[in-house]
Amino acid sequence: MNNLQKLHAVGQSVWCDNLSRKMIYSGELARLIDLGVVGVTSNPTIFMKAITGGDDYDDLLHRVLDENLDIVTMYERLVLPDIADAADLLRPVYERTDGIDGYVSLEVNPHLADDTHATIAEARRLFAELDRPNVFIKVPATEEGIPAIQALIGEGININVTLIFSVAMYRQVMRAYIEGLKRYDKAGGKLTRVASVASFFVSRVDTLIDKRLDEKRKAGAMIEGLLGLAAVANAKLAYARFVEVFHRAGDFGSLMANGARVQRPLWASTSTKNPAYPDTKYVDDLVGPNTVNTMPPETLTATLDHGGTAVTIDRDLEGAQAALARLAEAGIDLKAVTDQLTVEGVHAFAKSFDELLANLTAKRSRLKALAR
Repeated sequence: MNNLQKLHAVGQSVWCDNLSRKMIYSGELARLIDLGVVGVTSNPTIFMKAITGGDDYDDLLHRVLDENLDIVTMYERLVLPDIADAADLLRPVYERTDGIDGYVSLEVNPHLADDTHATIAEARRLFAELDRPNVFIKVPATEEGIPAIQALIGEGININVTLIFSVAMYRQVMRAYIEGLKRYDKAGGKLTRVASVASFFVSRVDTLIDKRLDEKRKAGAMIEGLLGLAAVANAKLAYARFVEVFHRAGDFGSLMANGARVQRPLWASTSTKNPAYPDTKYVDDLVGPNTVNTMPPETLTATLDHGGTAVTIDRDLEGAQAALARLAEAGIDLKAVTDQLTVEGVHAFAKSFDELLANLTAKRSRLKALAR
């Protein structure tokens, strides 16, 4: 039994945070599935690198050159087949796990993050066009995204709620999921058919807080023992809220009796950015039942080689609370940090999306010139 399978045995699913046409057609994704990967996540940055980083998409691009498509539609003509093909490869996992795993995620246009109605329309359209039960549509956890999440779950659309950084926002995400389920149930929907995960971003919290701590150190403050504490502590407290909402007495109980699934926490941004930290830091300390860890390829490789597989997510919650209290005493405003990270996350995905469209426009022009 390899480490991915050991994680699965204690209730944690491992997904791969990467997708490209080359992964699918080279057999790499099938190999990862054989190793124990049971899902795939994508985002605009991942597709920007995949589409503009080589010629893997040129054949398909050639086929649509004469259709005079707008550039966003052309982007979808390149990306949606990858999502569909990955979902088809993962469909046996979906069937084997009774719909717990086997999903692939596609993000709505990041420029819609502040527009509830446009997000709903886009997610609805993409989910219908892909027409597969094991697809998640990713919606960011912005103030405008919360009502969109509730509405989409209320229609039975699978949602991966992305860019969650704070426990406070995570509470809103769980509430939106439950209220959406209530709406779907009331409308006669089959609760066993709708799924959701809540993507709680991890390493970026340490990256920003460590930067702020280092600035304080340079100004003469004592920061000994505070570096690298925030992200895992924040995630542990989020998991405690998950247990509180979905596994204790509350209004989710009646929904569960009708077949509703819990909205699993998904640990995202789990590559280690600081080389001084272990390369599986955001795997080893976040192992627990009813969770997902979506890992970029380098983290996946490290986990297979030497990652921890013991349950750690519910270990020493008092220590996690104490760590955040110590950071607050040192002048770290966690809310300000997570608010900044949310804004930066939306902006980063929008920037990648714009870079992708610009590069795709340039590549289309080059290919048209060559075809003359």
